[in-house]
Amino acid sequence: MSLVKIYSEKDIFSFLKKRAGETKFGEKVNFVETLEDLKNHSAKYVILGIPEDIGVRANYGNPGTAKAWEASLGSLLNIQHNHLINAENVILLGEIDCETQMKQAATISKEESHYAEALGELVTQIDHKVSEIIKAIVETGKFPIIIGGGHNNSYGNLKGTSEALKNPINCINFDAHTDFRALEHRHSGNGFSYAFADGFLDKYFIFGLHRNYTSGAVFNSIEKNSERVKFNLFEDISVKQKLSFSEAMKEAENFCCNETFGIELDTDAIEFMGSSAISPSGFTLTEARQFVAHFSKNTNATYLHICEGLPSVGIFPNQIGKTISYLVSDVLS
Repeated sequence: MSLVKIYSEKDIFSFLKKRAGETKFGEKVNFVETLEDLKNHSAKYVILGIPEDIGVRANYGNPGTAKAWEASLGSLLNIQHNHLINAENVILLGEIDCETQMKQAATISKEESHYAEALGELVTQIDHKVSEIIKAIVETGKFPIIIGGGHNNSYGNLKGTSEALKNPINCINFDAHTDFRALEHRHSGNGFSYAFADGFLDKYFIFGLHRNYTSGAVFNSIEKNSERVKFNLFEDISVKQKLSFSEAMKEAENFCCNETFGIELDTDAIEFMGSSAISPSGFTLTEARQFVAHFSKNTNATYLHICEGLPSVGIFPNQIGKTISYLVSDVLS
């Protein structure tokens, strides 16, 4: 089973838009030939794409998140290389090989009685690929920046990081939803609950949860695990203003940043952002950037995952690539 497609300079040539007198990010980023080469490379950050939307479809969501990776490359590789954004500290690894699973998913009809379950089996295969590659990256002491796919990939991120560090890790999730739903077939709505049940996720904090899209059953599940799972509400931060954005970040930080933790960001938490569950109400992109910039600088942070982006929707279609490039550069600067 092929796990990853490792990129070389020729793979990004078509994305680059060179201009006289300027140096683009893509002209300075690093490449490796094998996963083994990561061990001896001095760069700290490793960028990895996951071009799939099977987990979203298995959760009865809108397809298209498979295209966020390509959209991100088109923008990220063409930002300016300067003293404020160090592309030389970055390895562009490539993408998780989802081709076989995506082709198989395309043959499964929505009319089939076990449509979602069949897709869930393919999600499990991608879980394995993601966890193996993230484990390999984290074992070298590097920081993965994972782009694209559905939020089902949180499971592989948490499993791979946990196995590399030989301990369960904590996680902060900037999200309108908990993705802490029932342990049924695998999909984008239960990556965290599976990681929690399987012992890879210790403490879990949902930042800016929307009350309108959280079921009573999920709230009950959180209450049963209240020592290890906490949240603050978007409505309390941005509508009722019971706490400021900075106070909300401090609340999350106090809960799970004293030990190793992952950073998950679902683009559906950003107002009108193109995503699989686009929302007319949410945080601003600037607030999302503040969140990423703040938590990625914590020495206990182990990875960043930006997911659920859907390039074809939103008030301004095709802005997801530019959005993700901003978030990535906020980690690097």
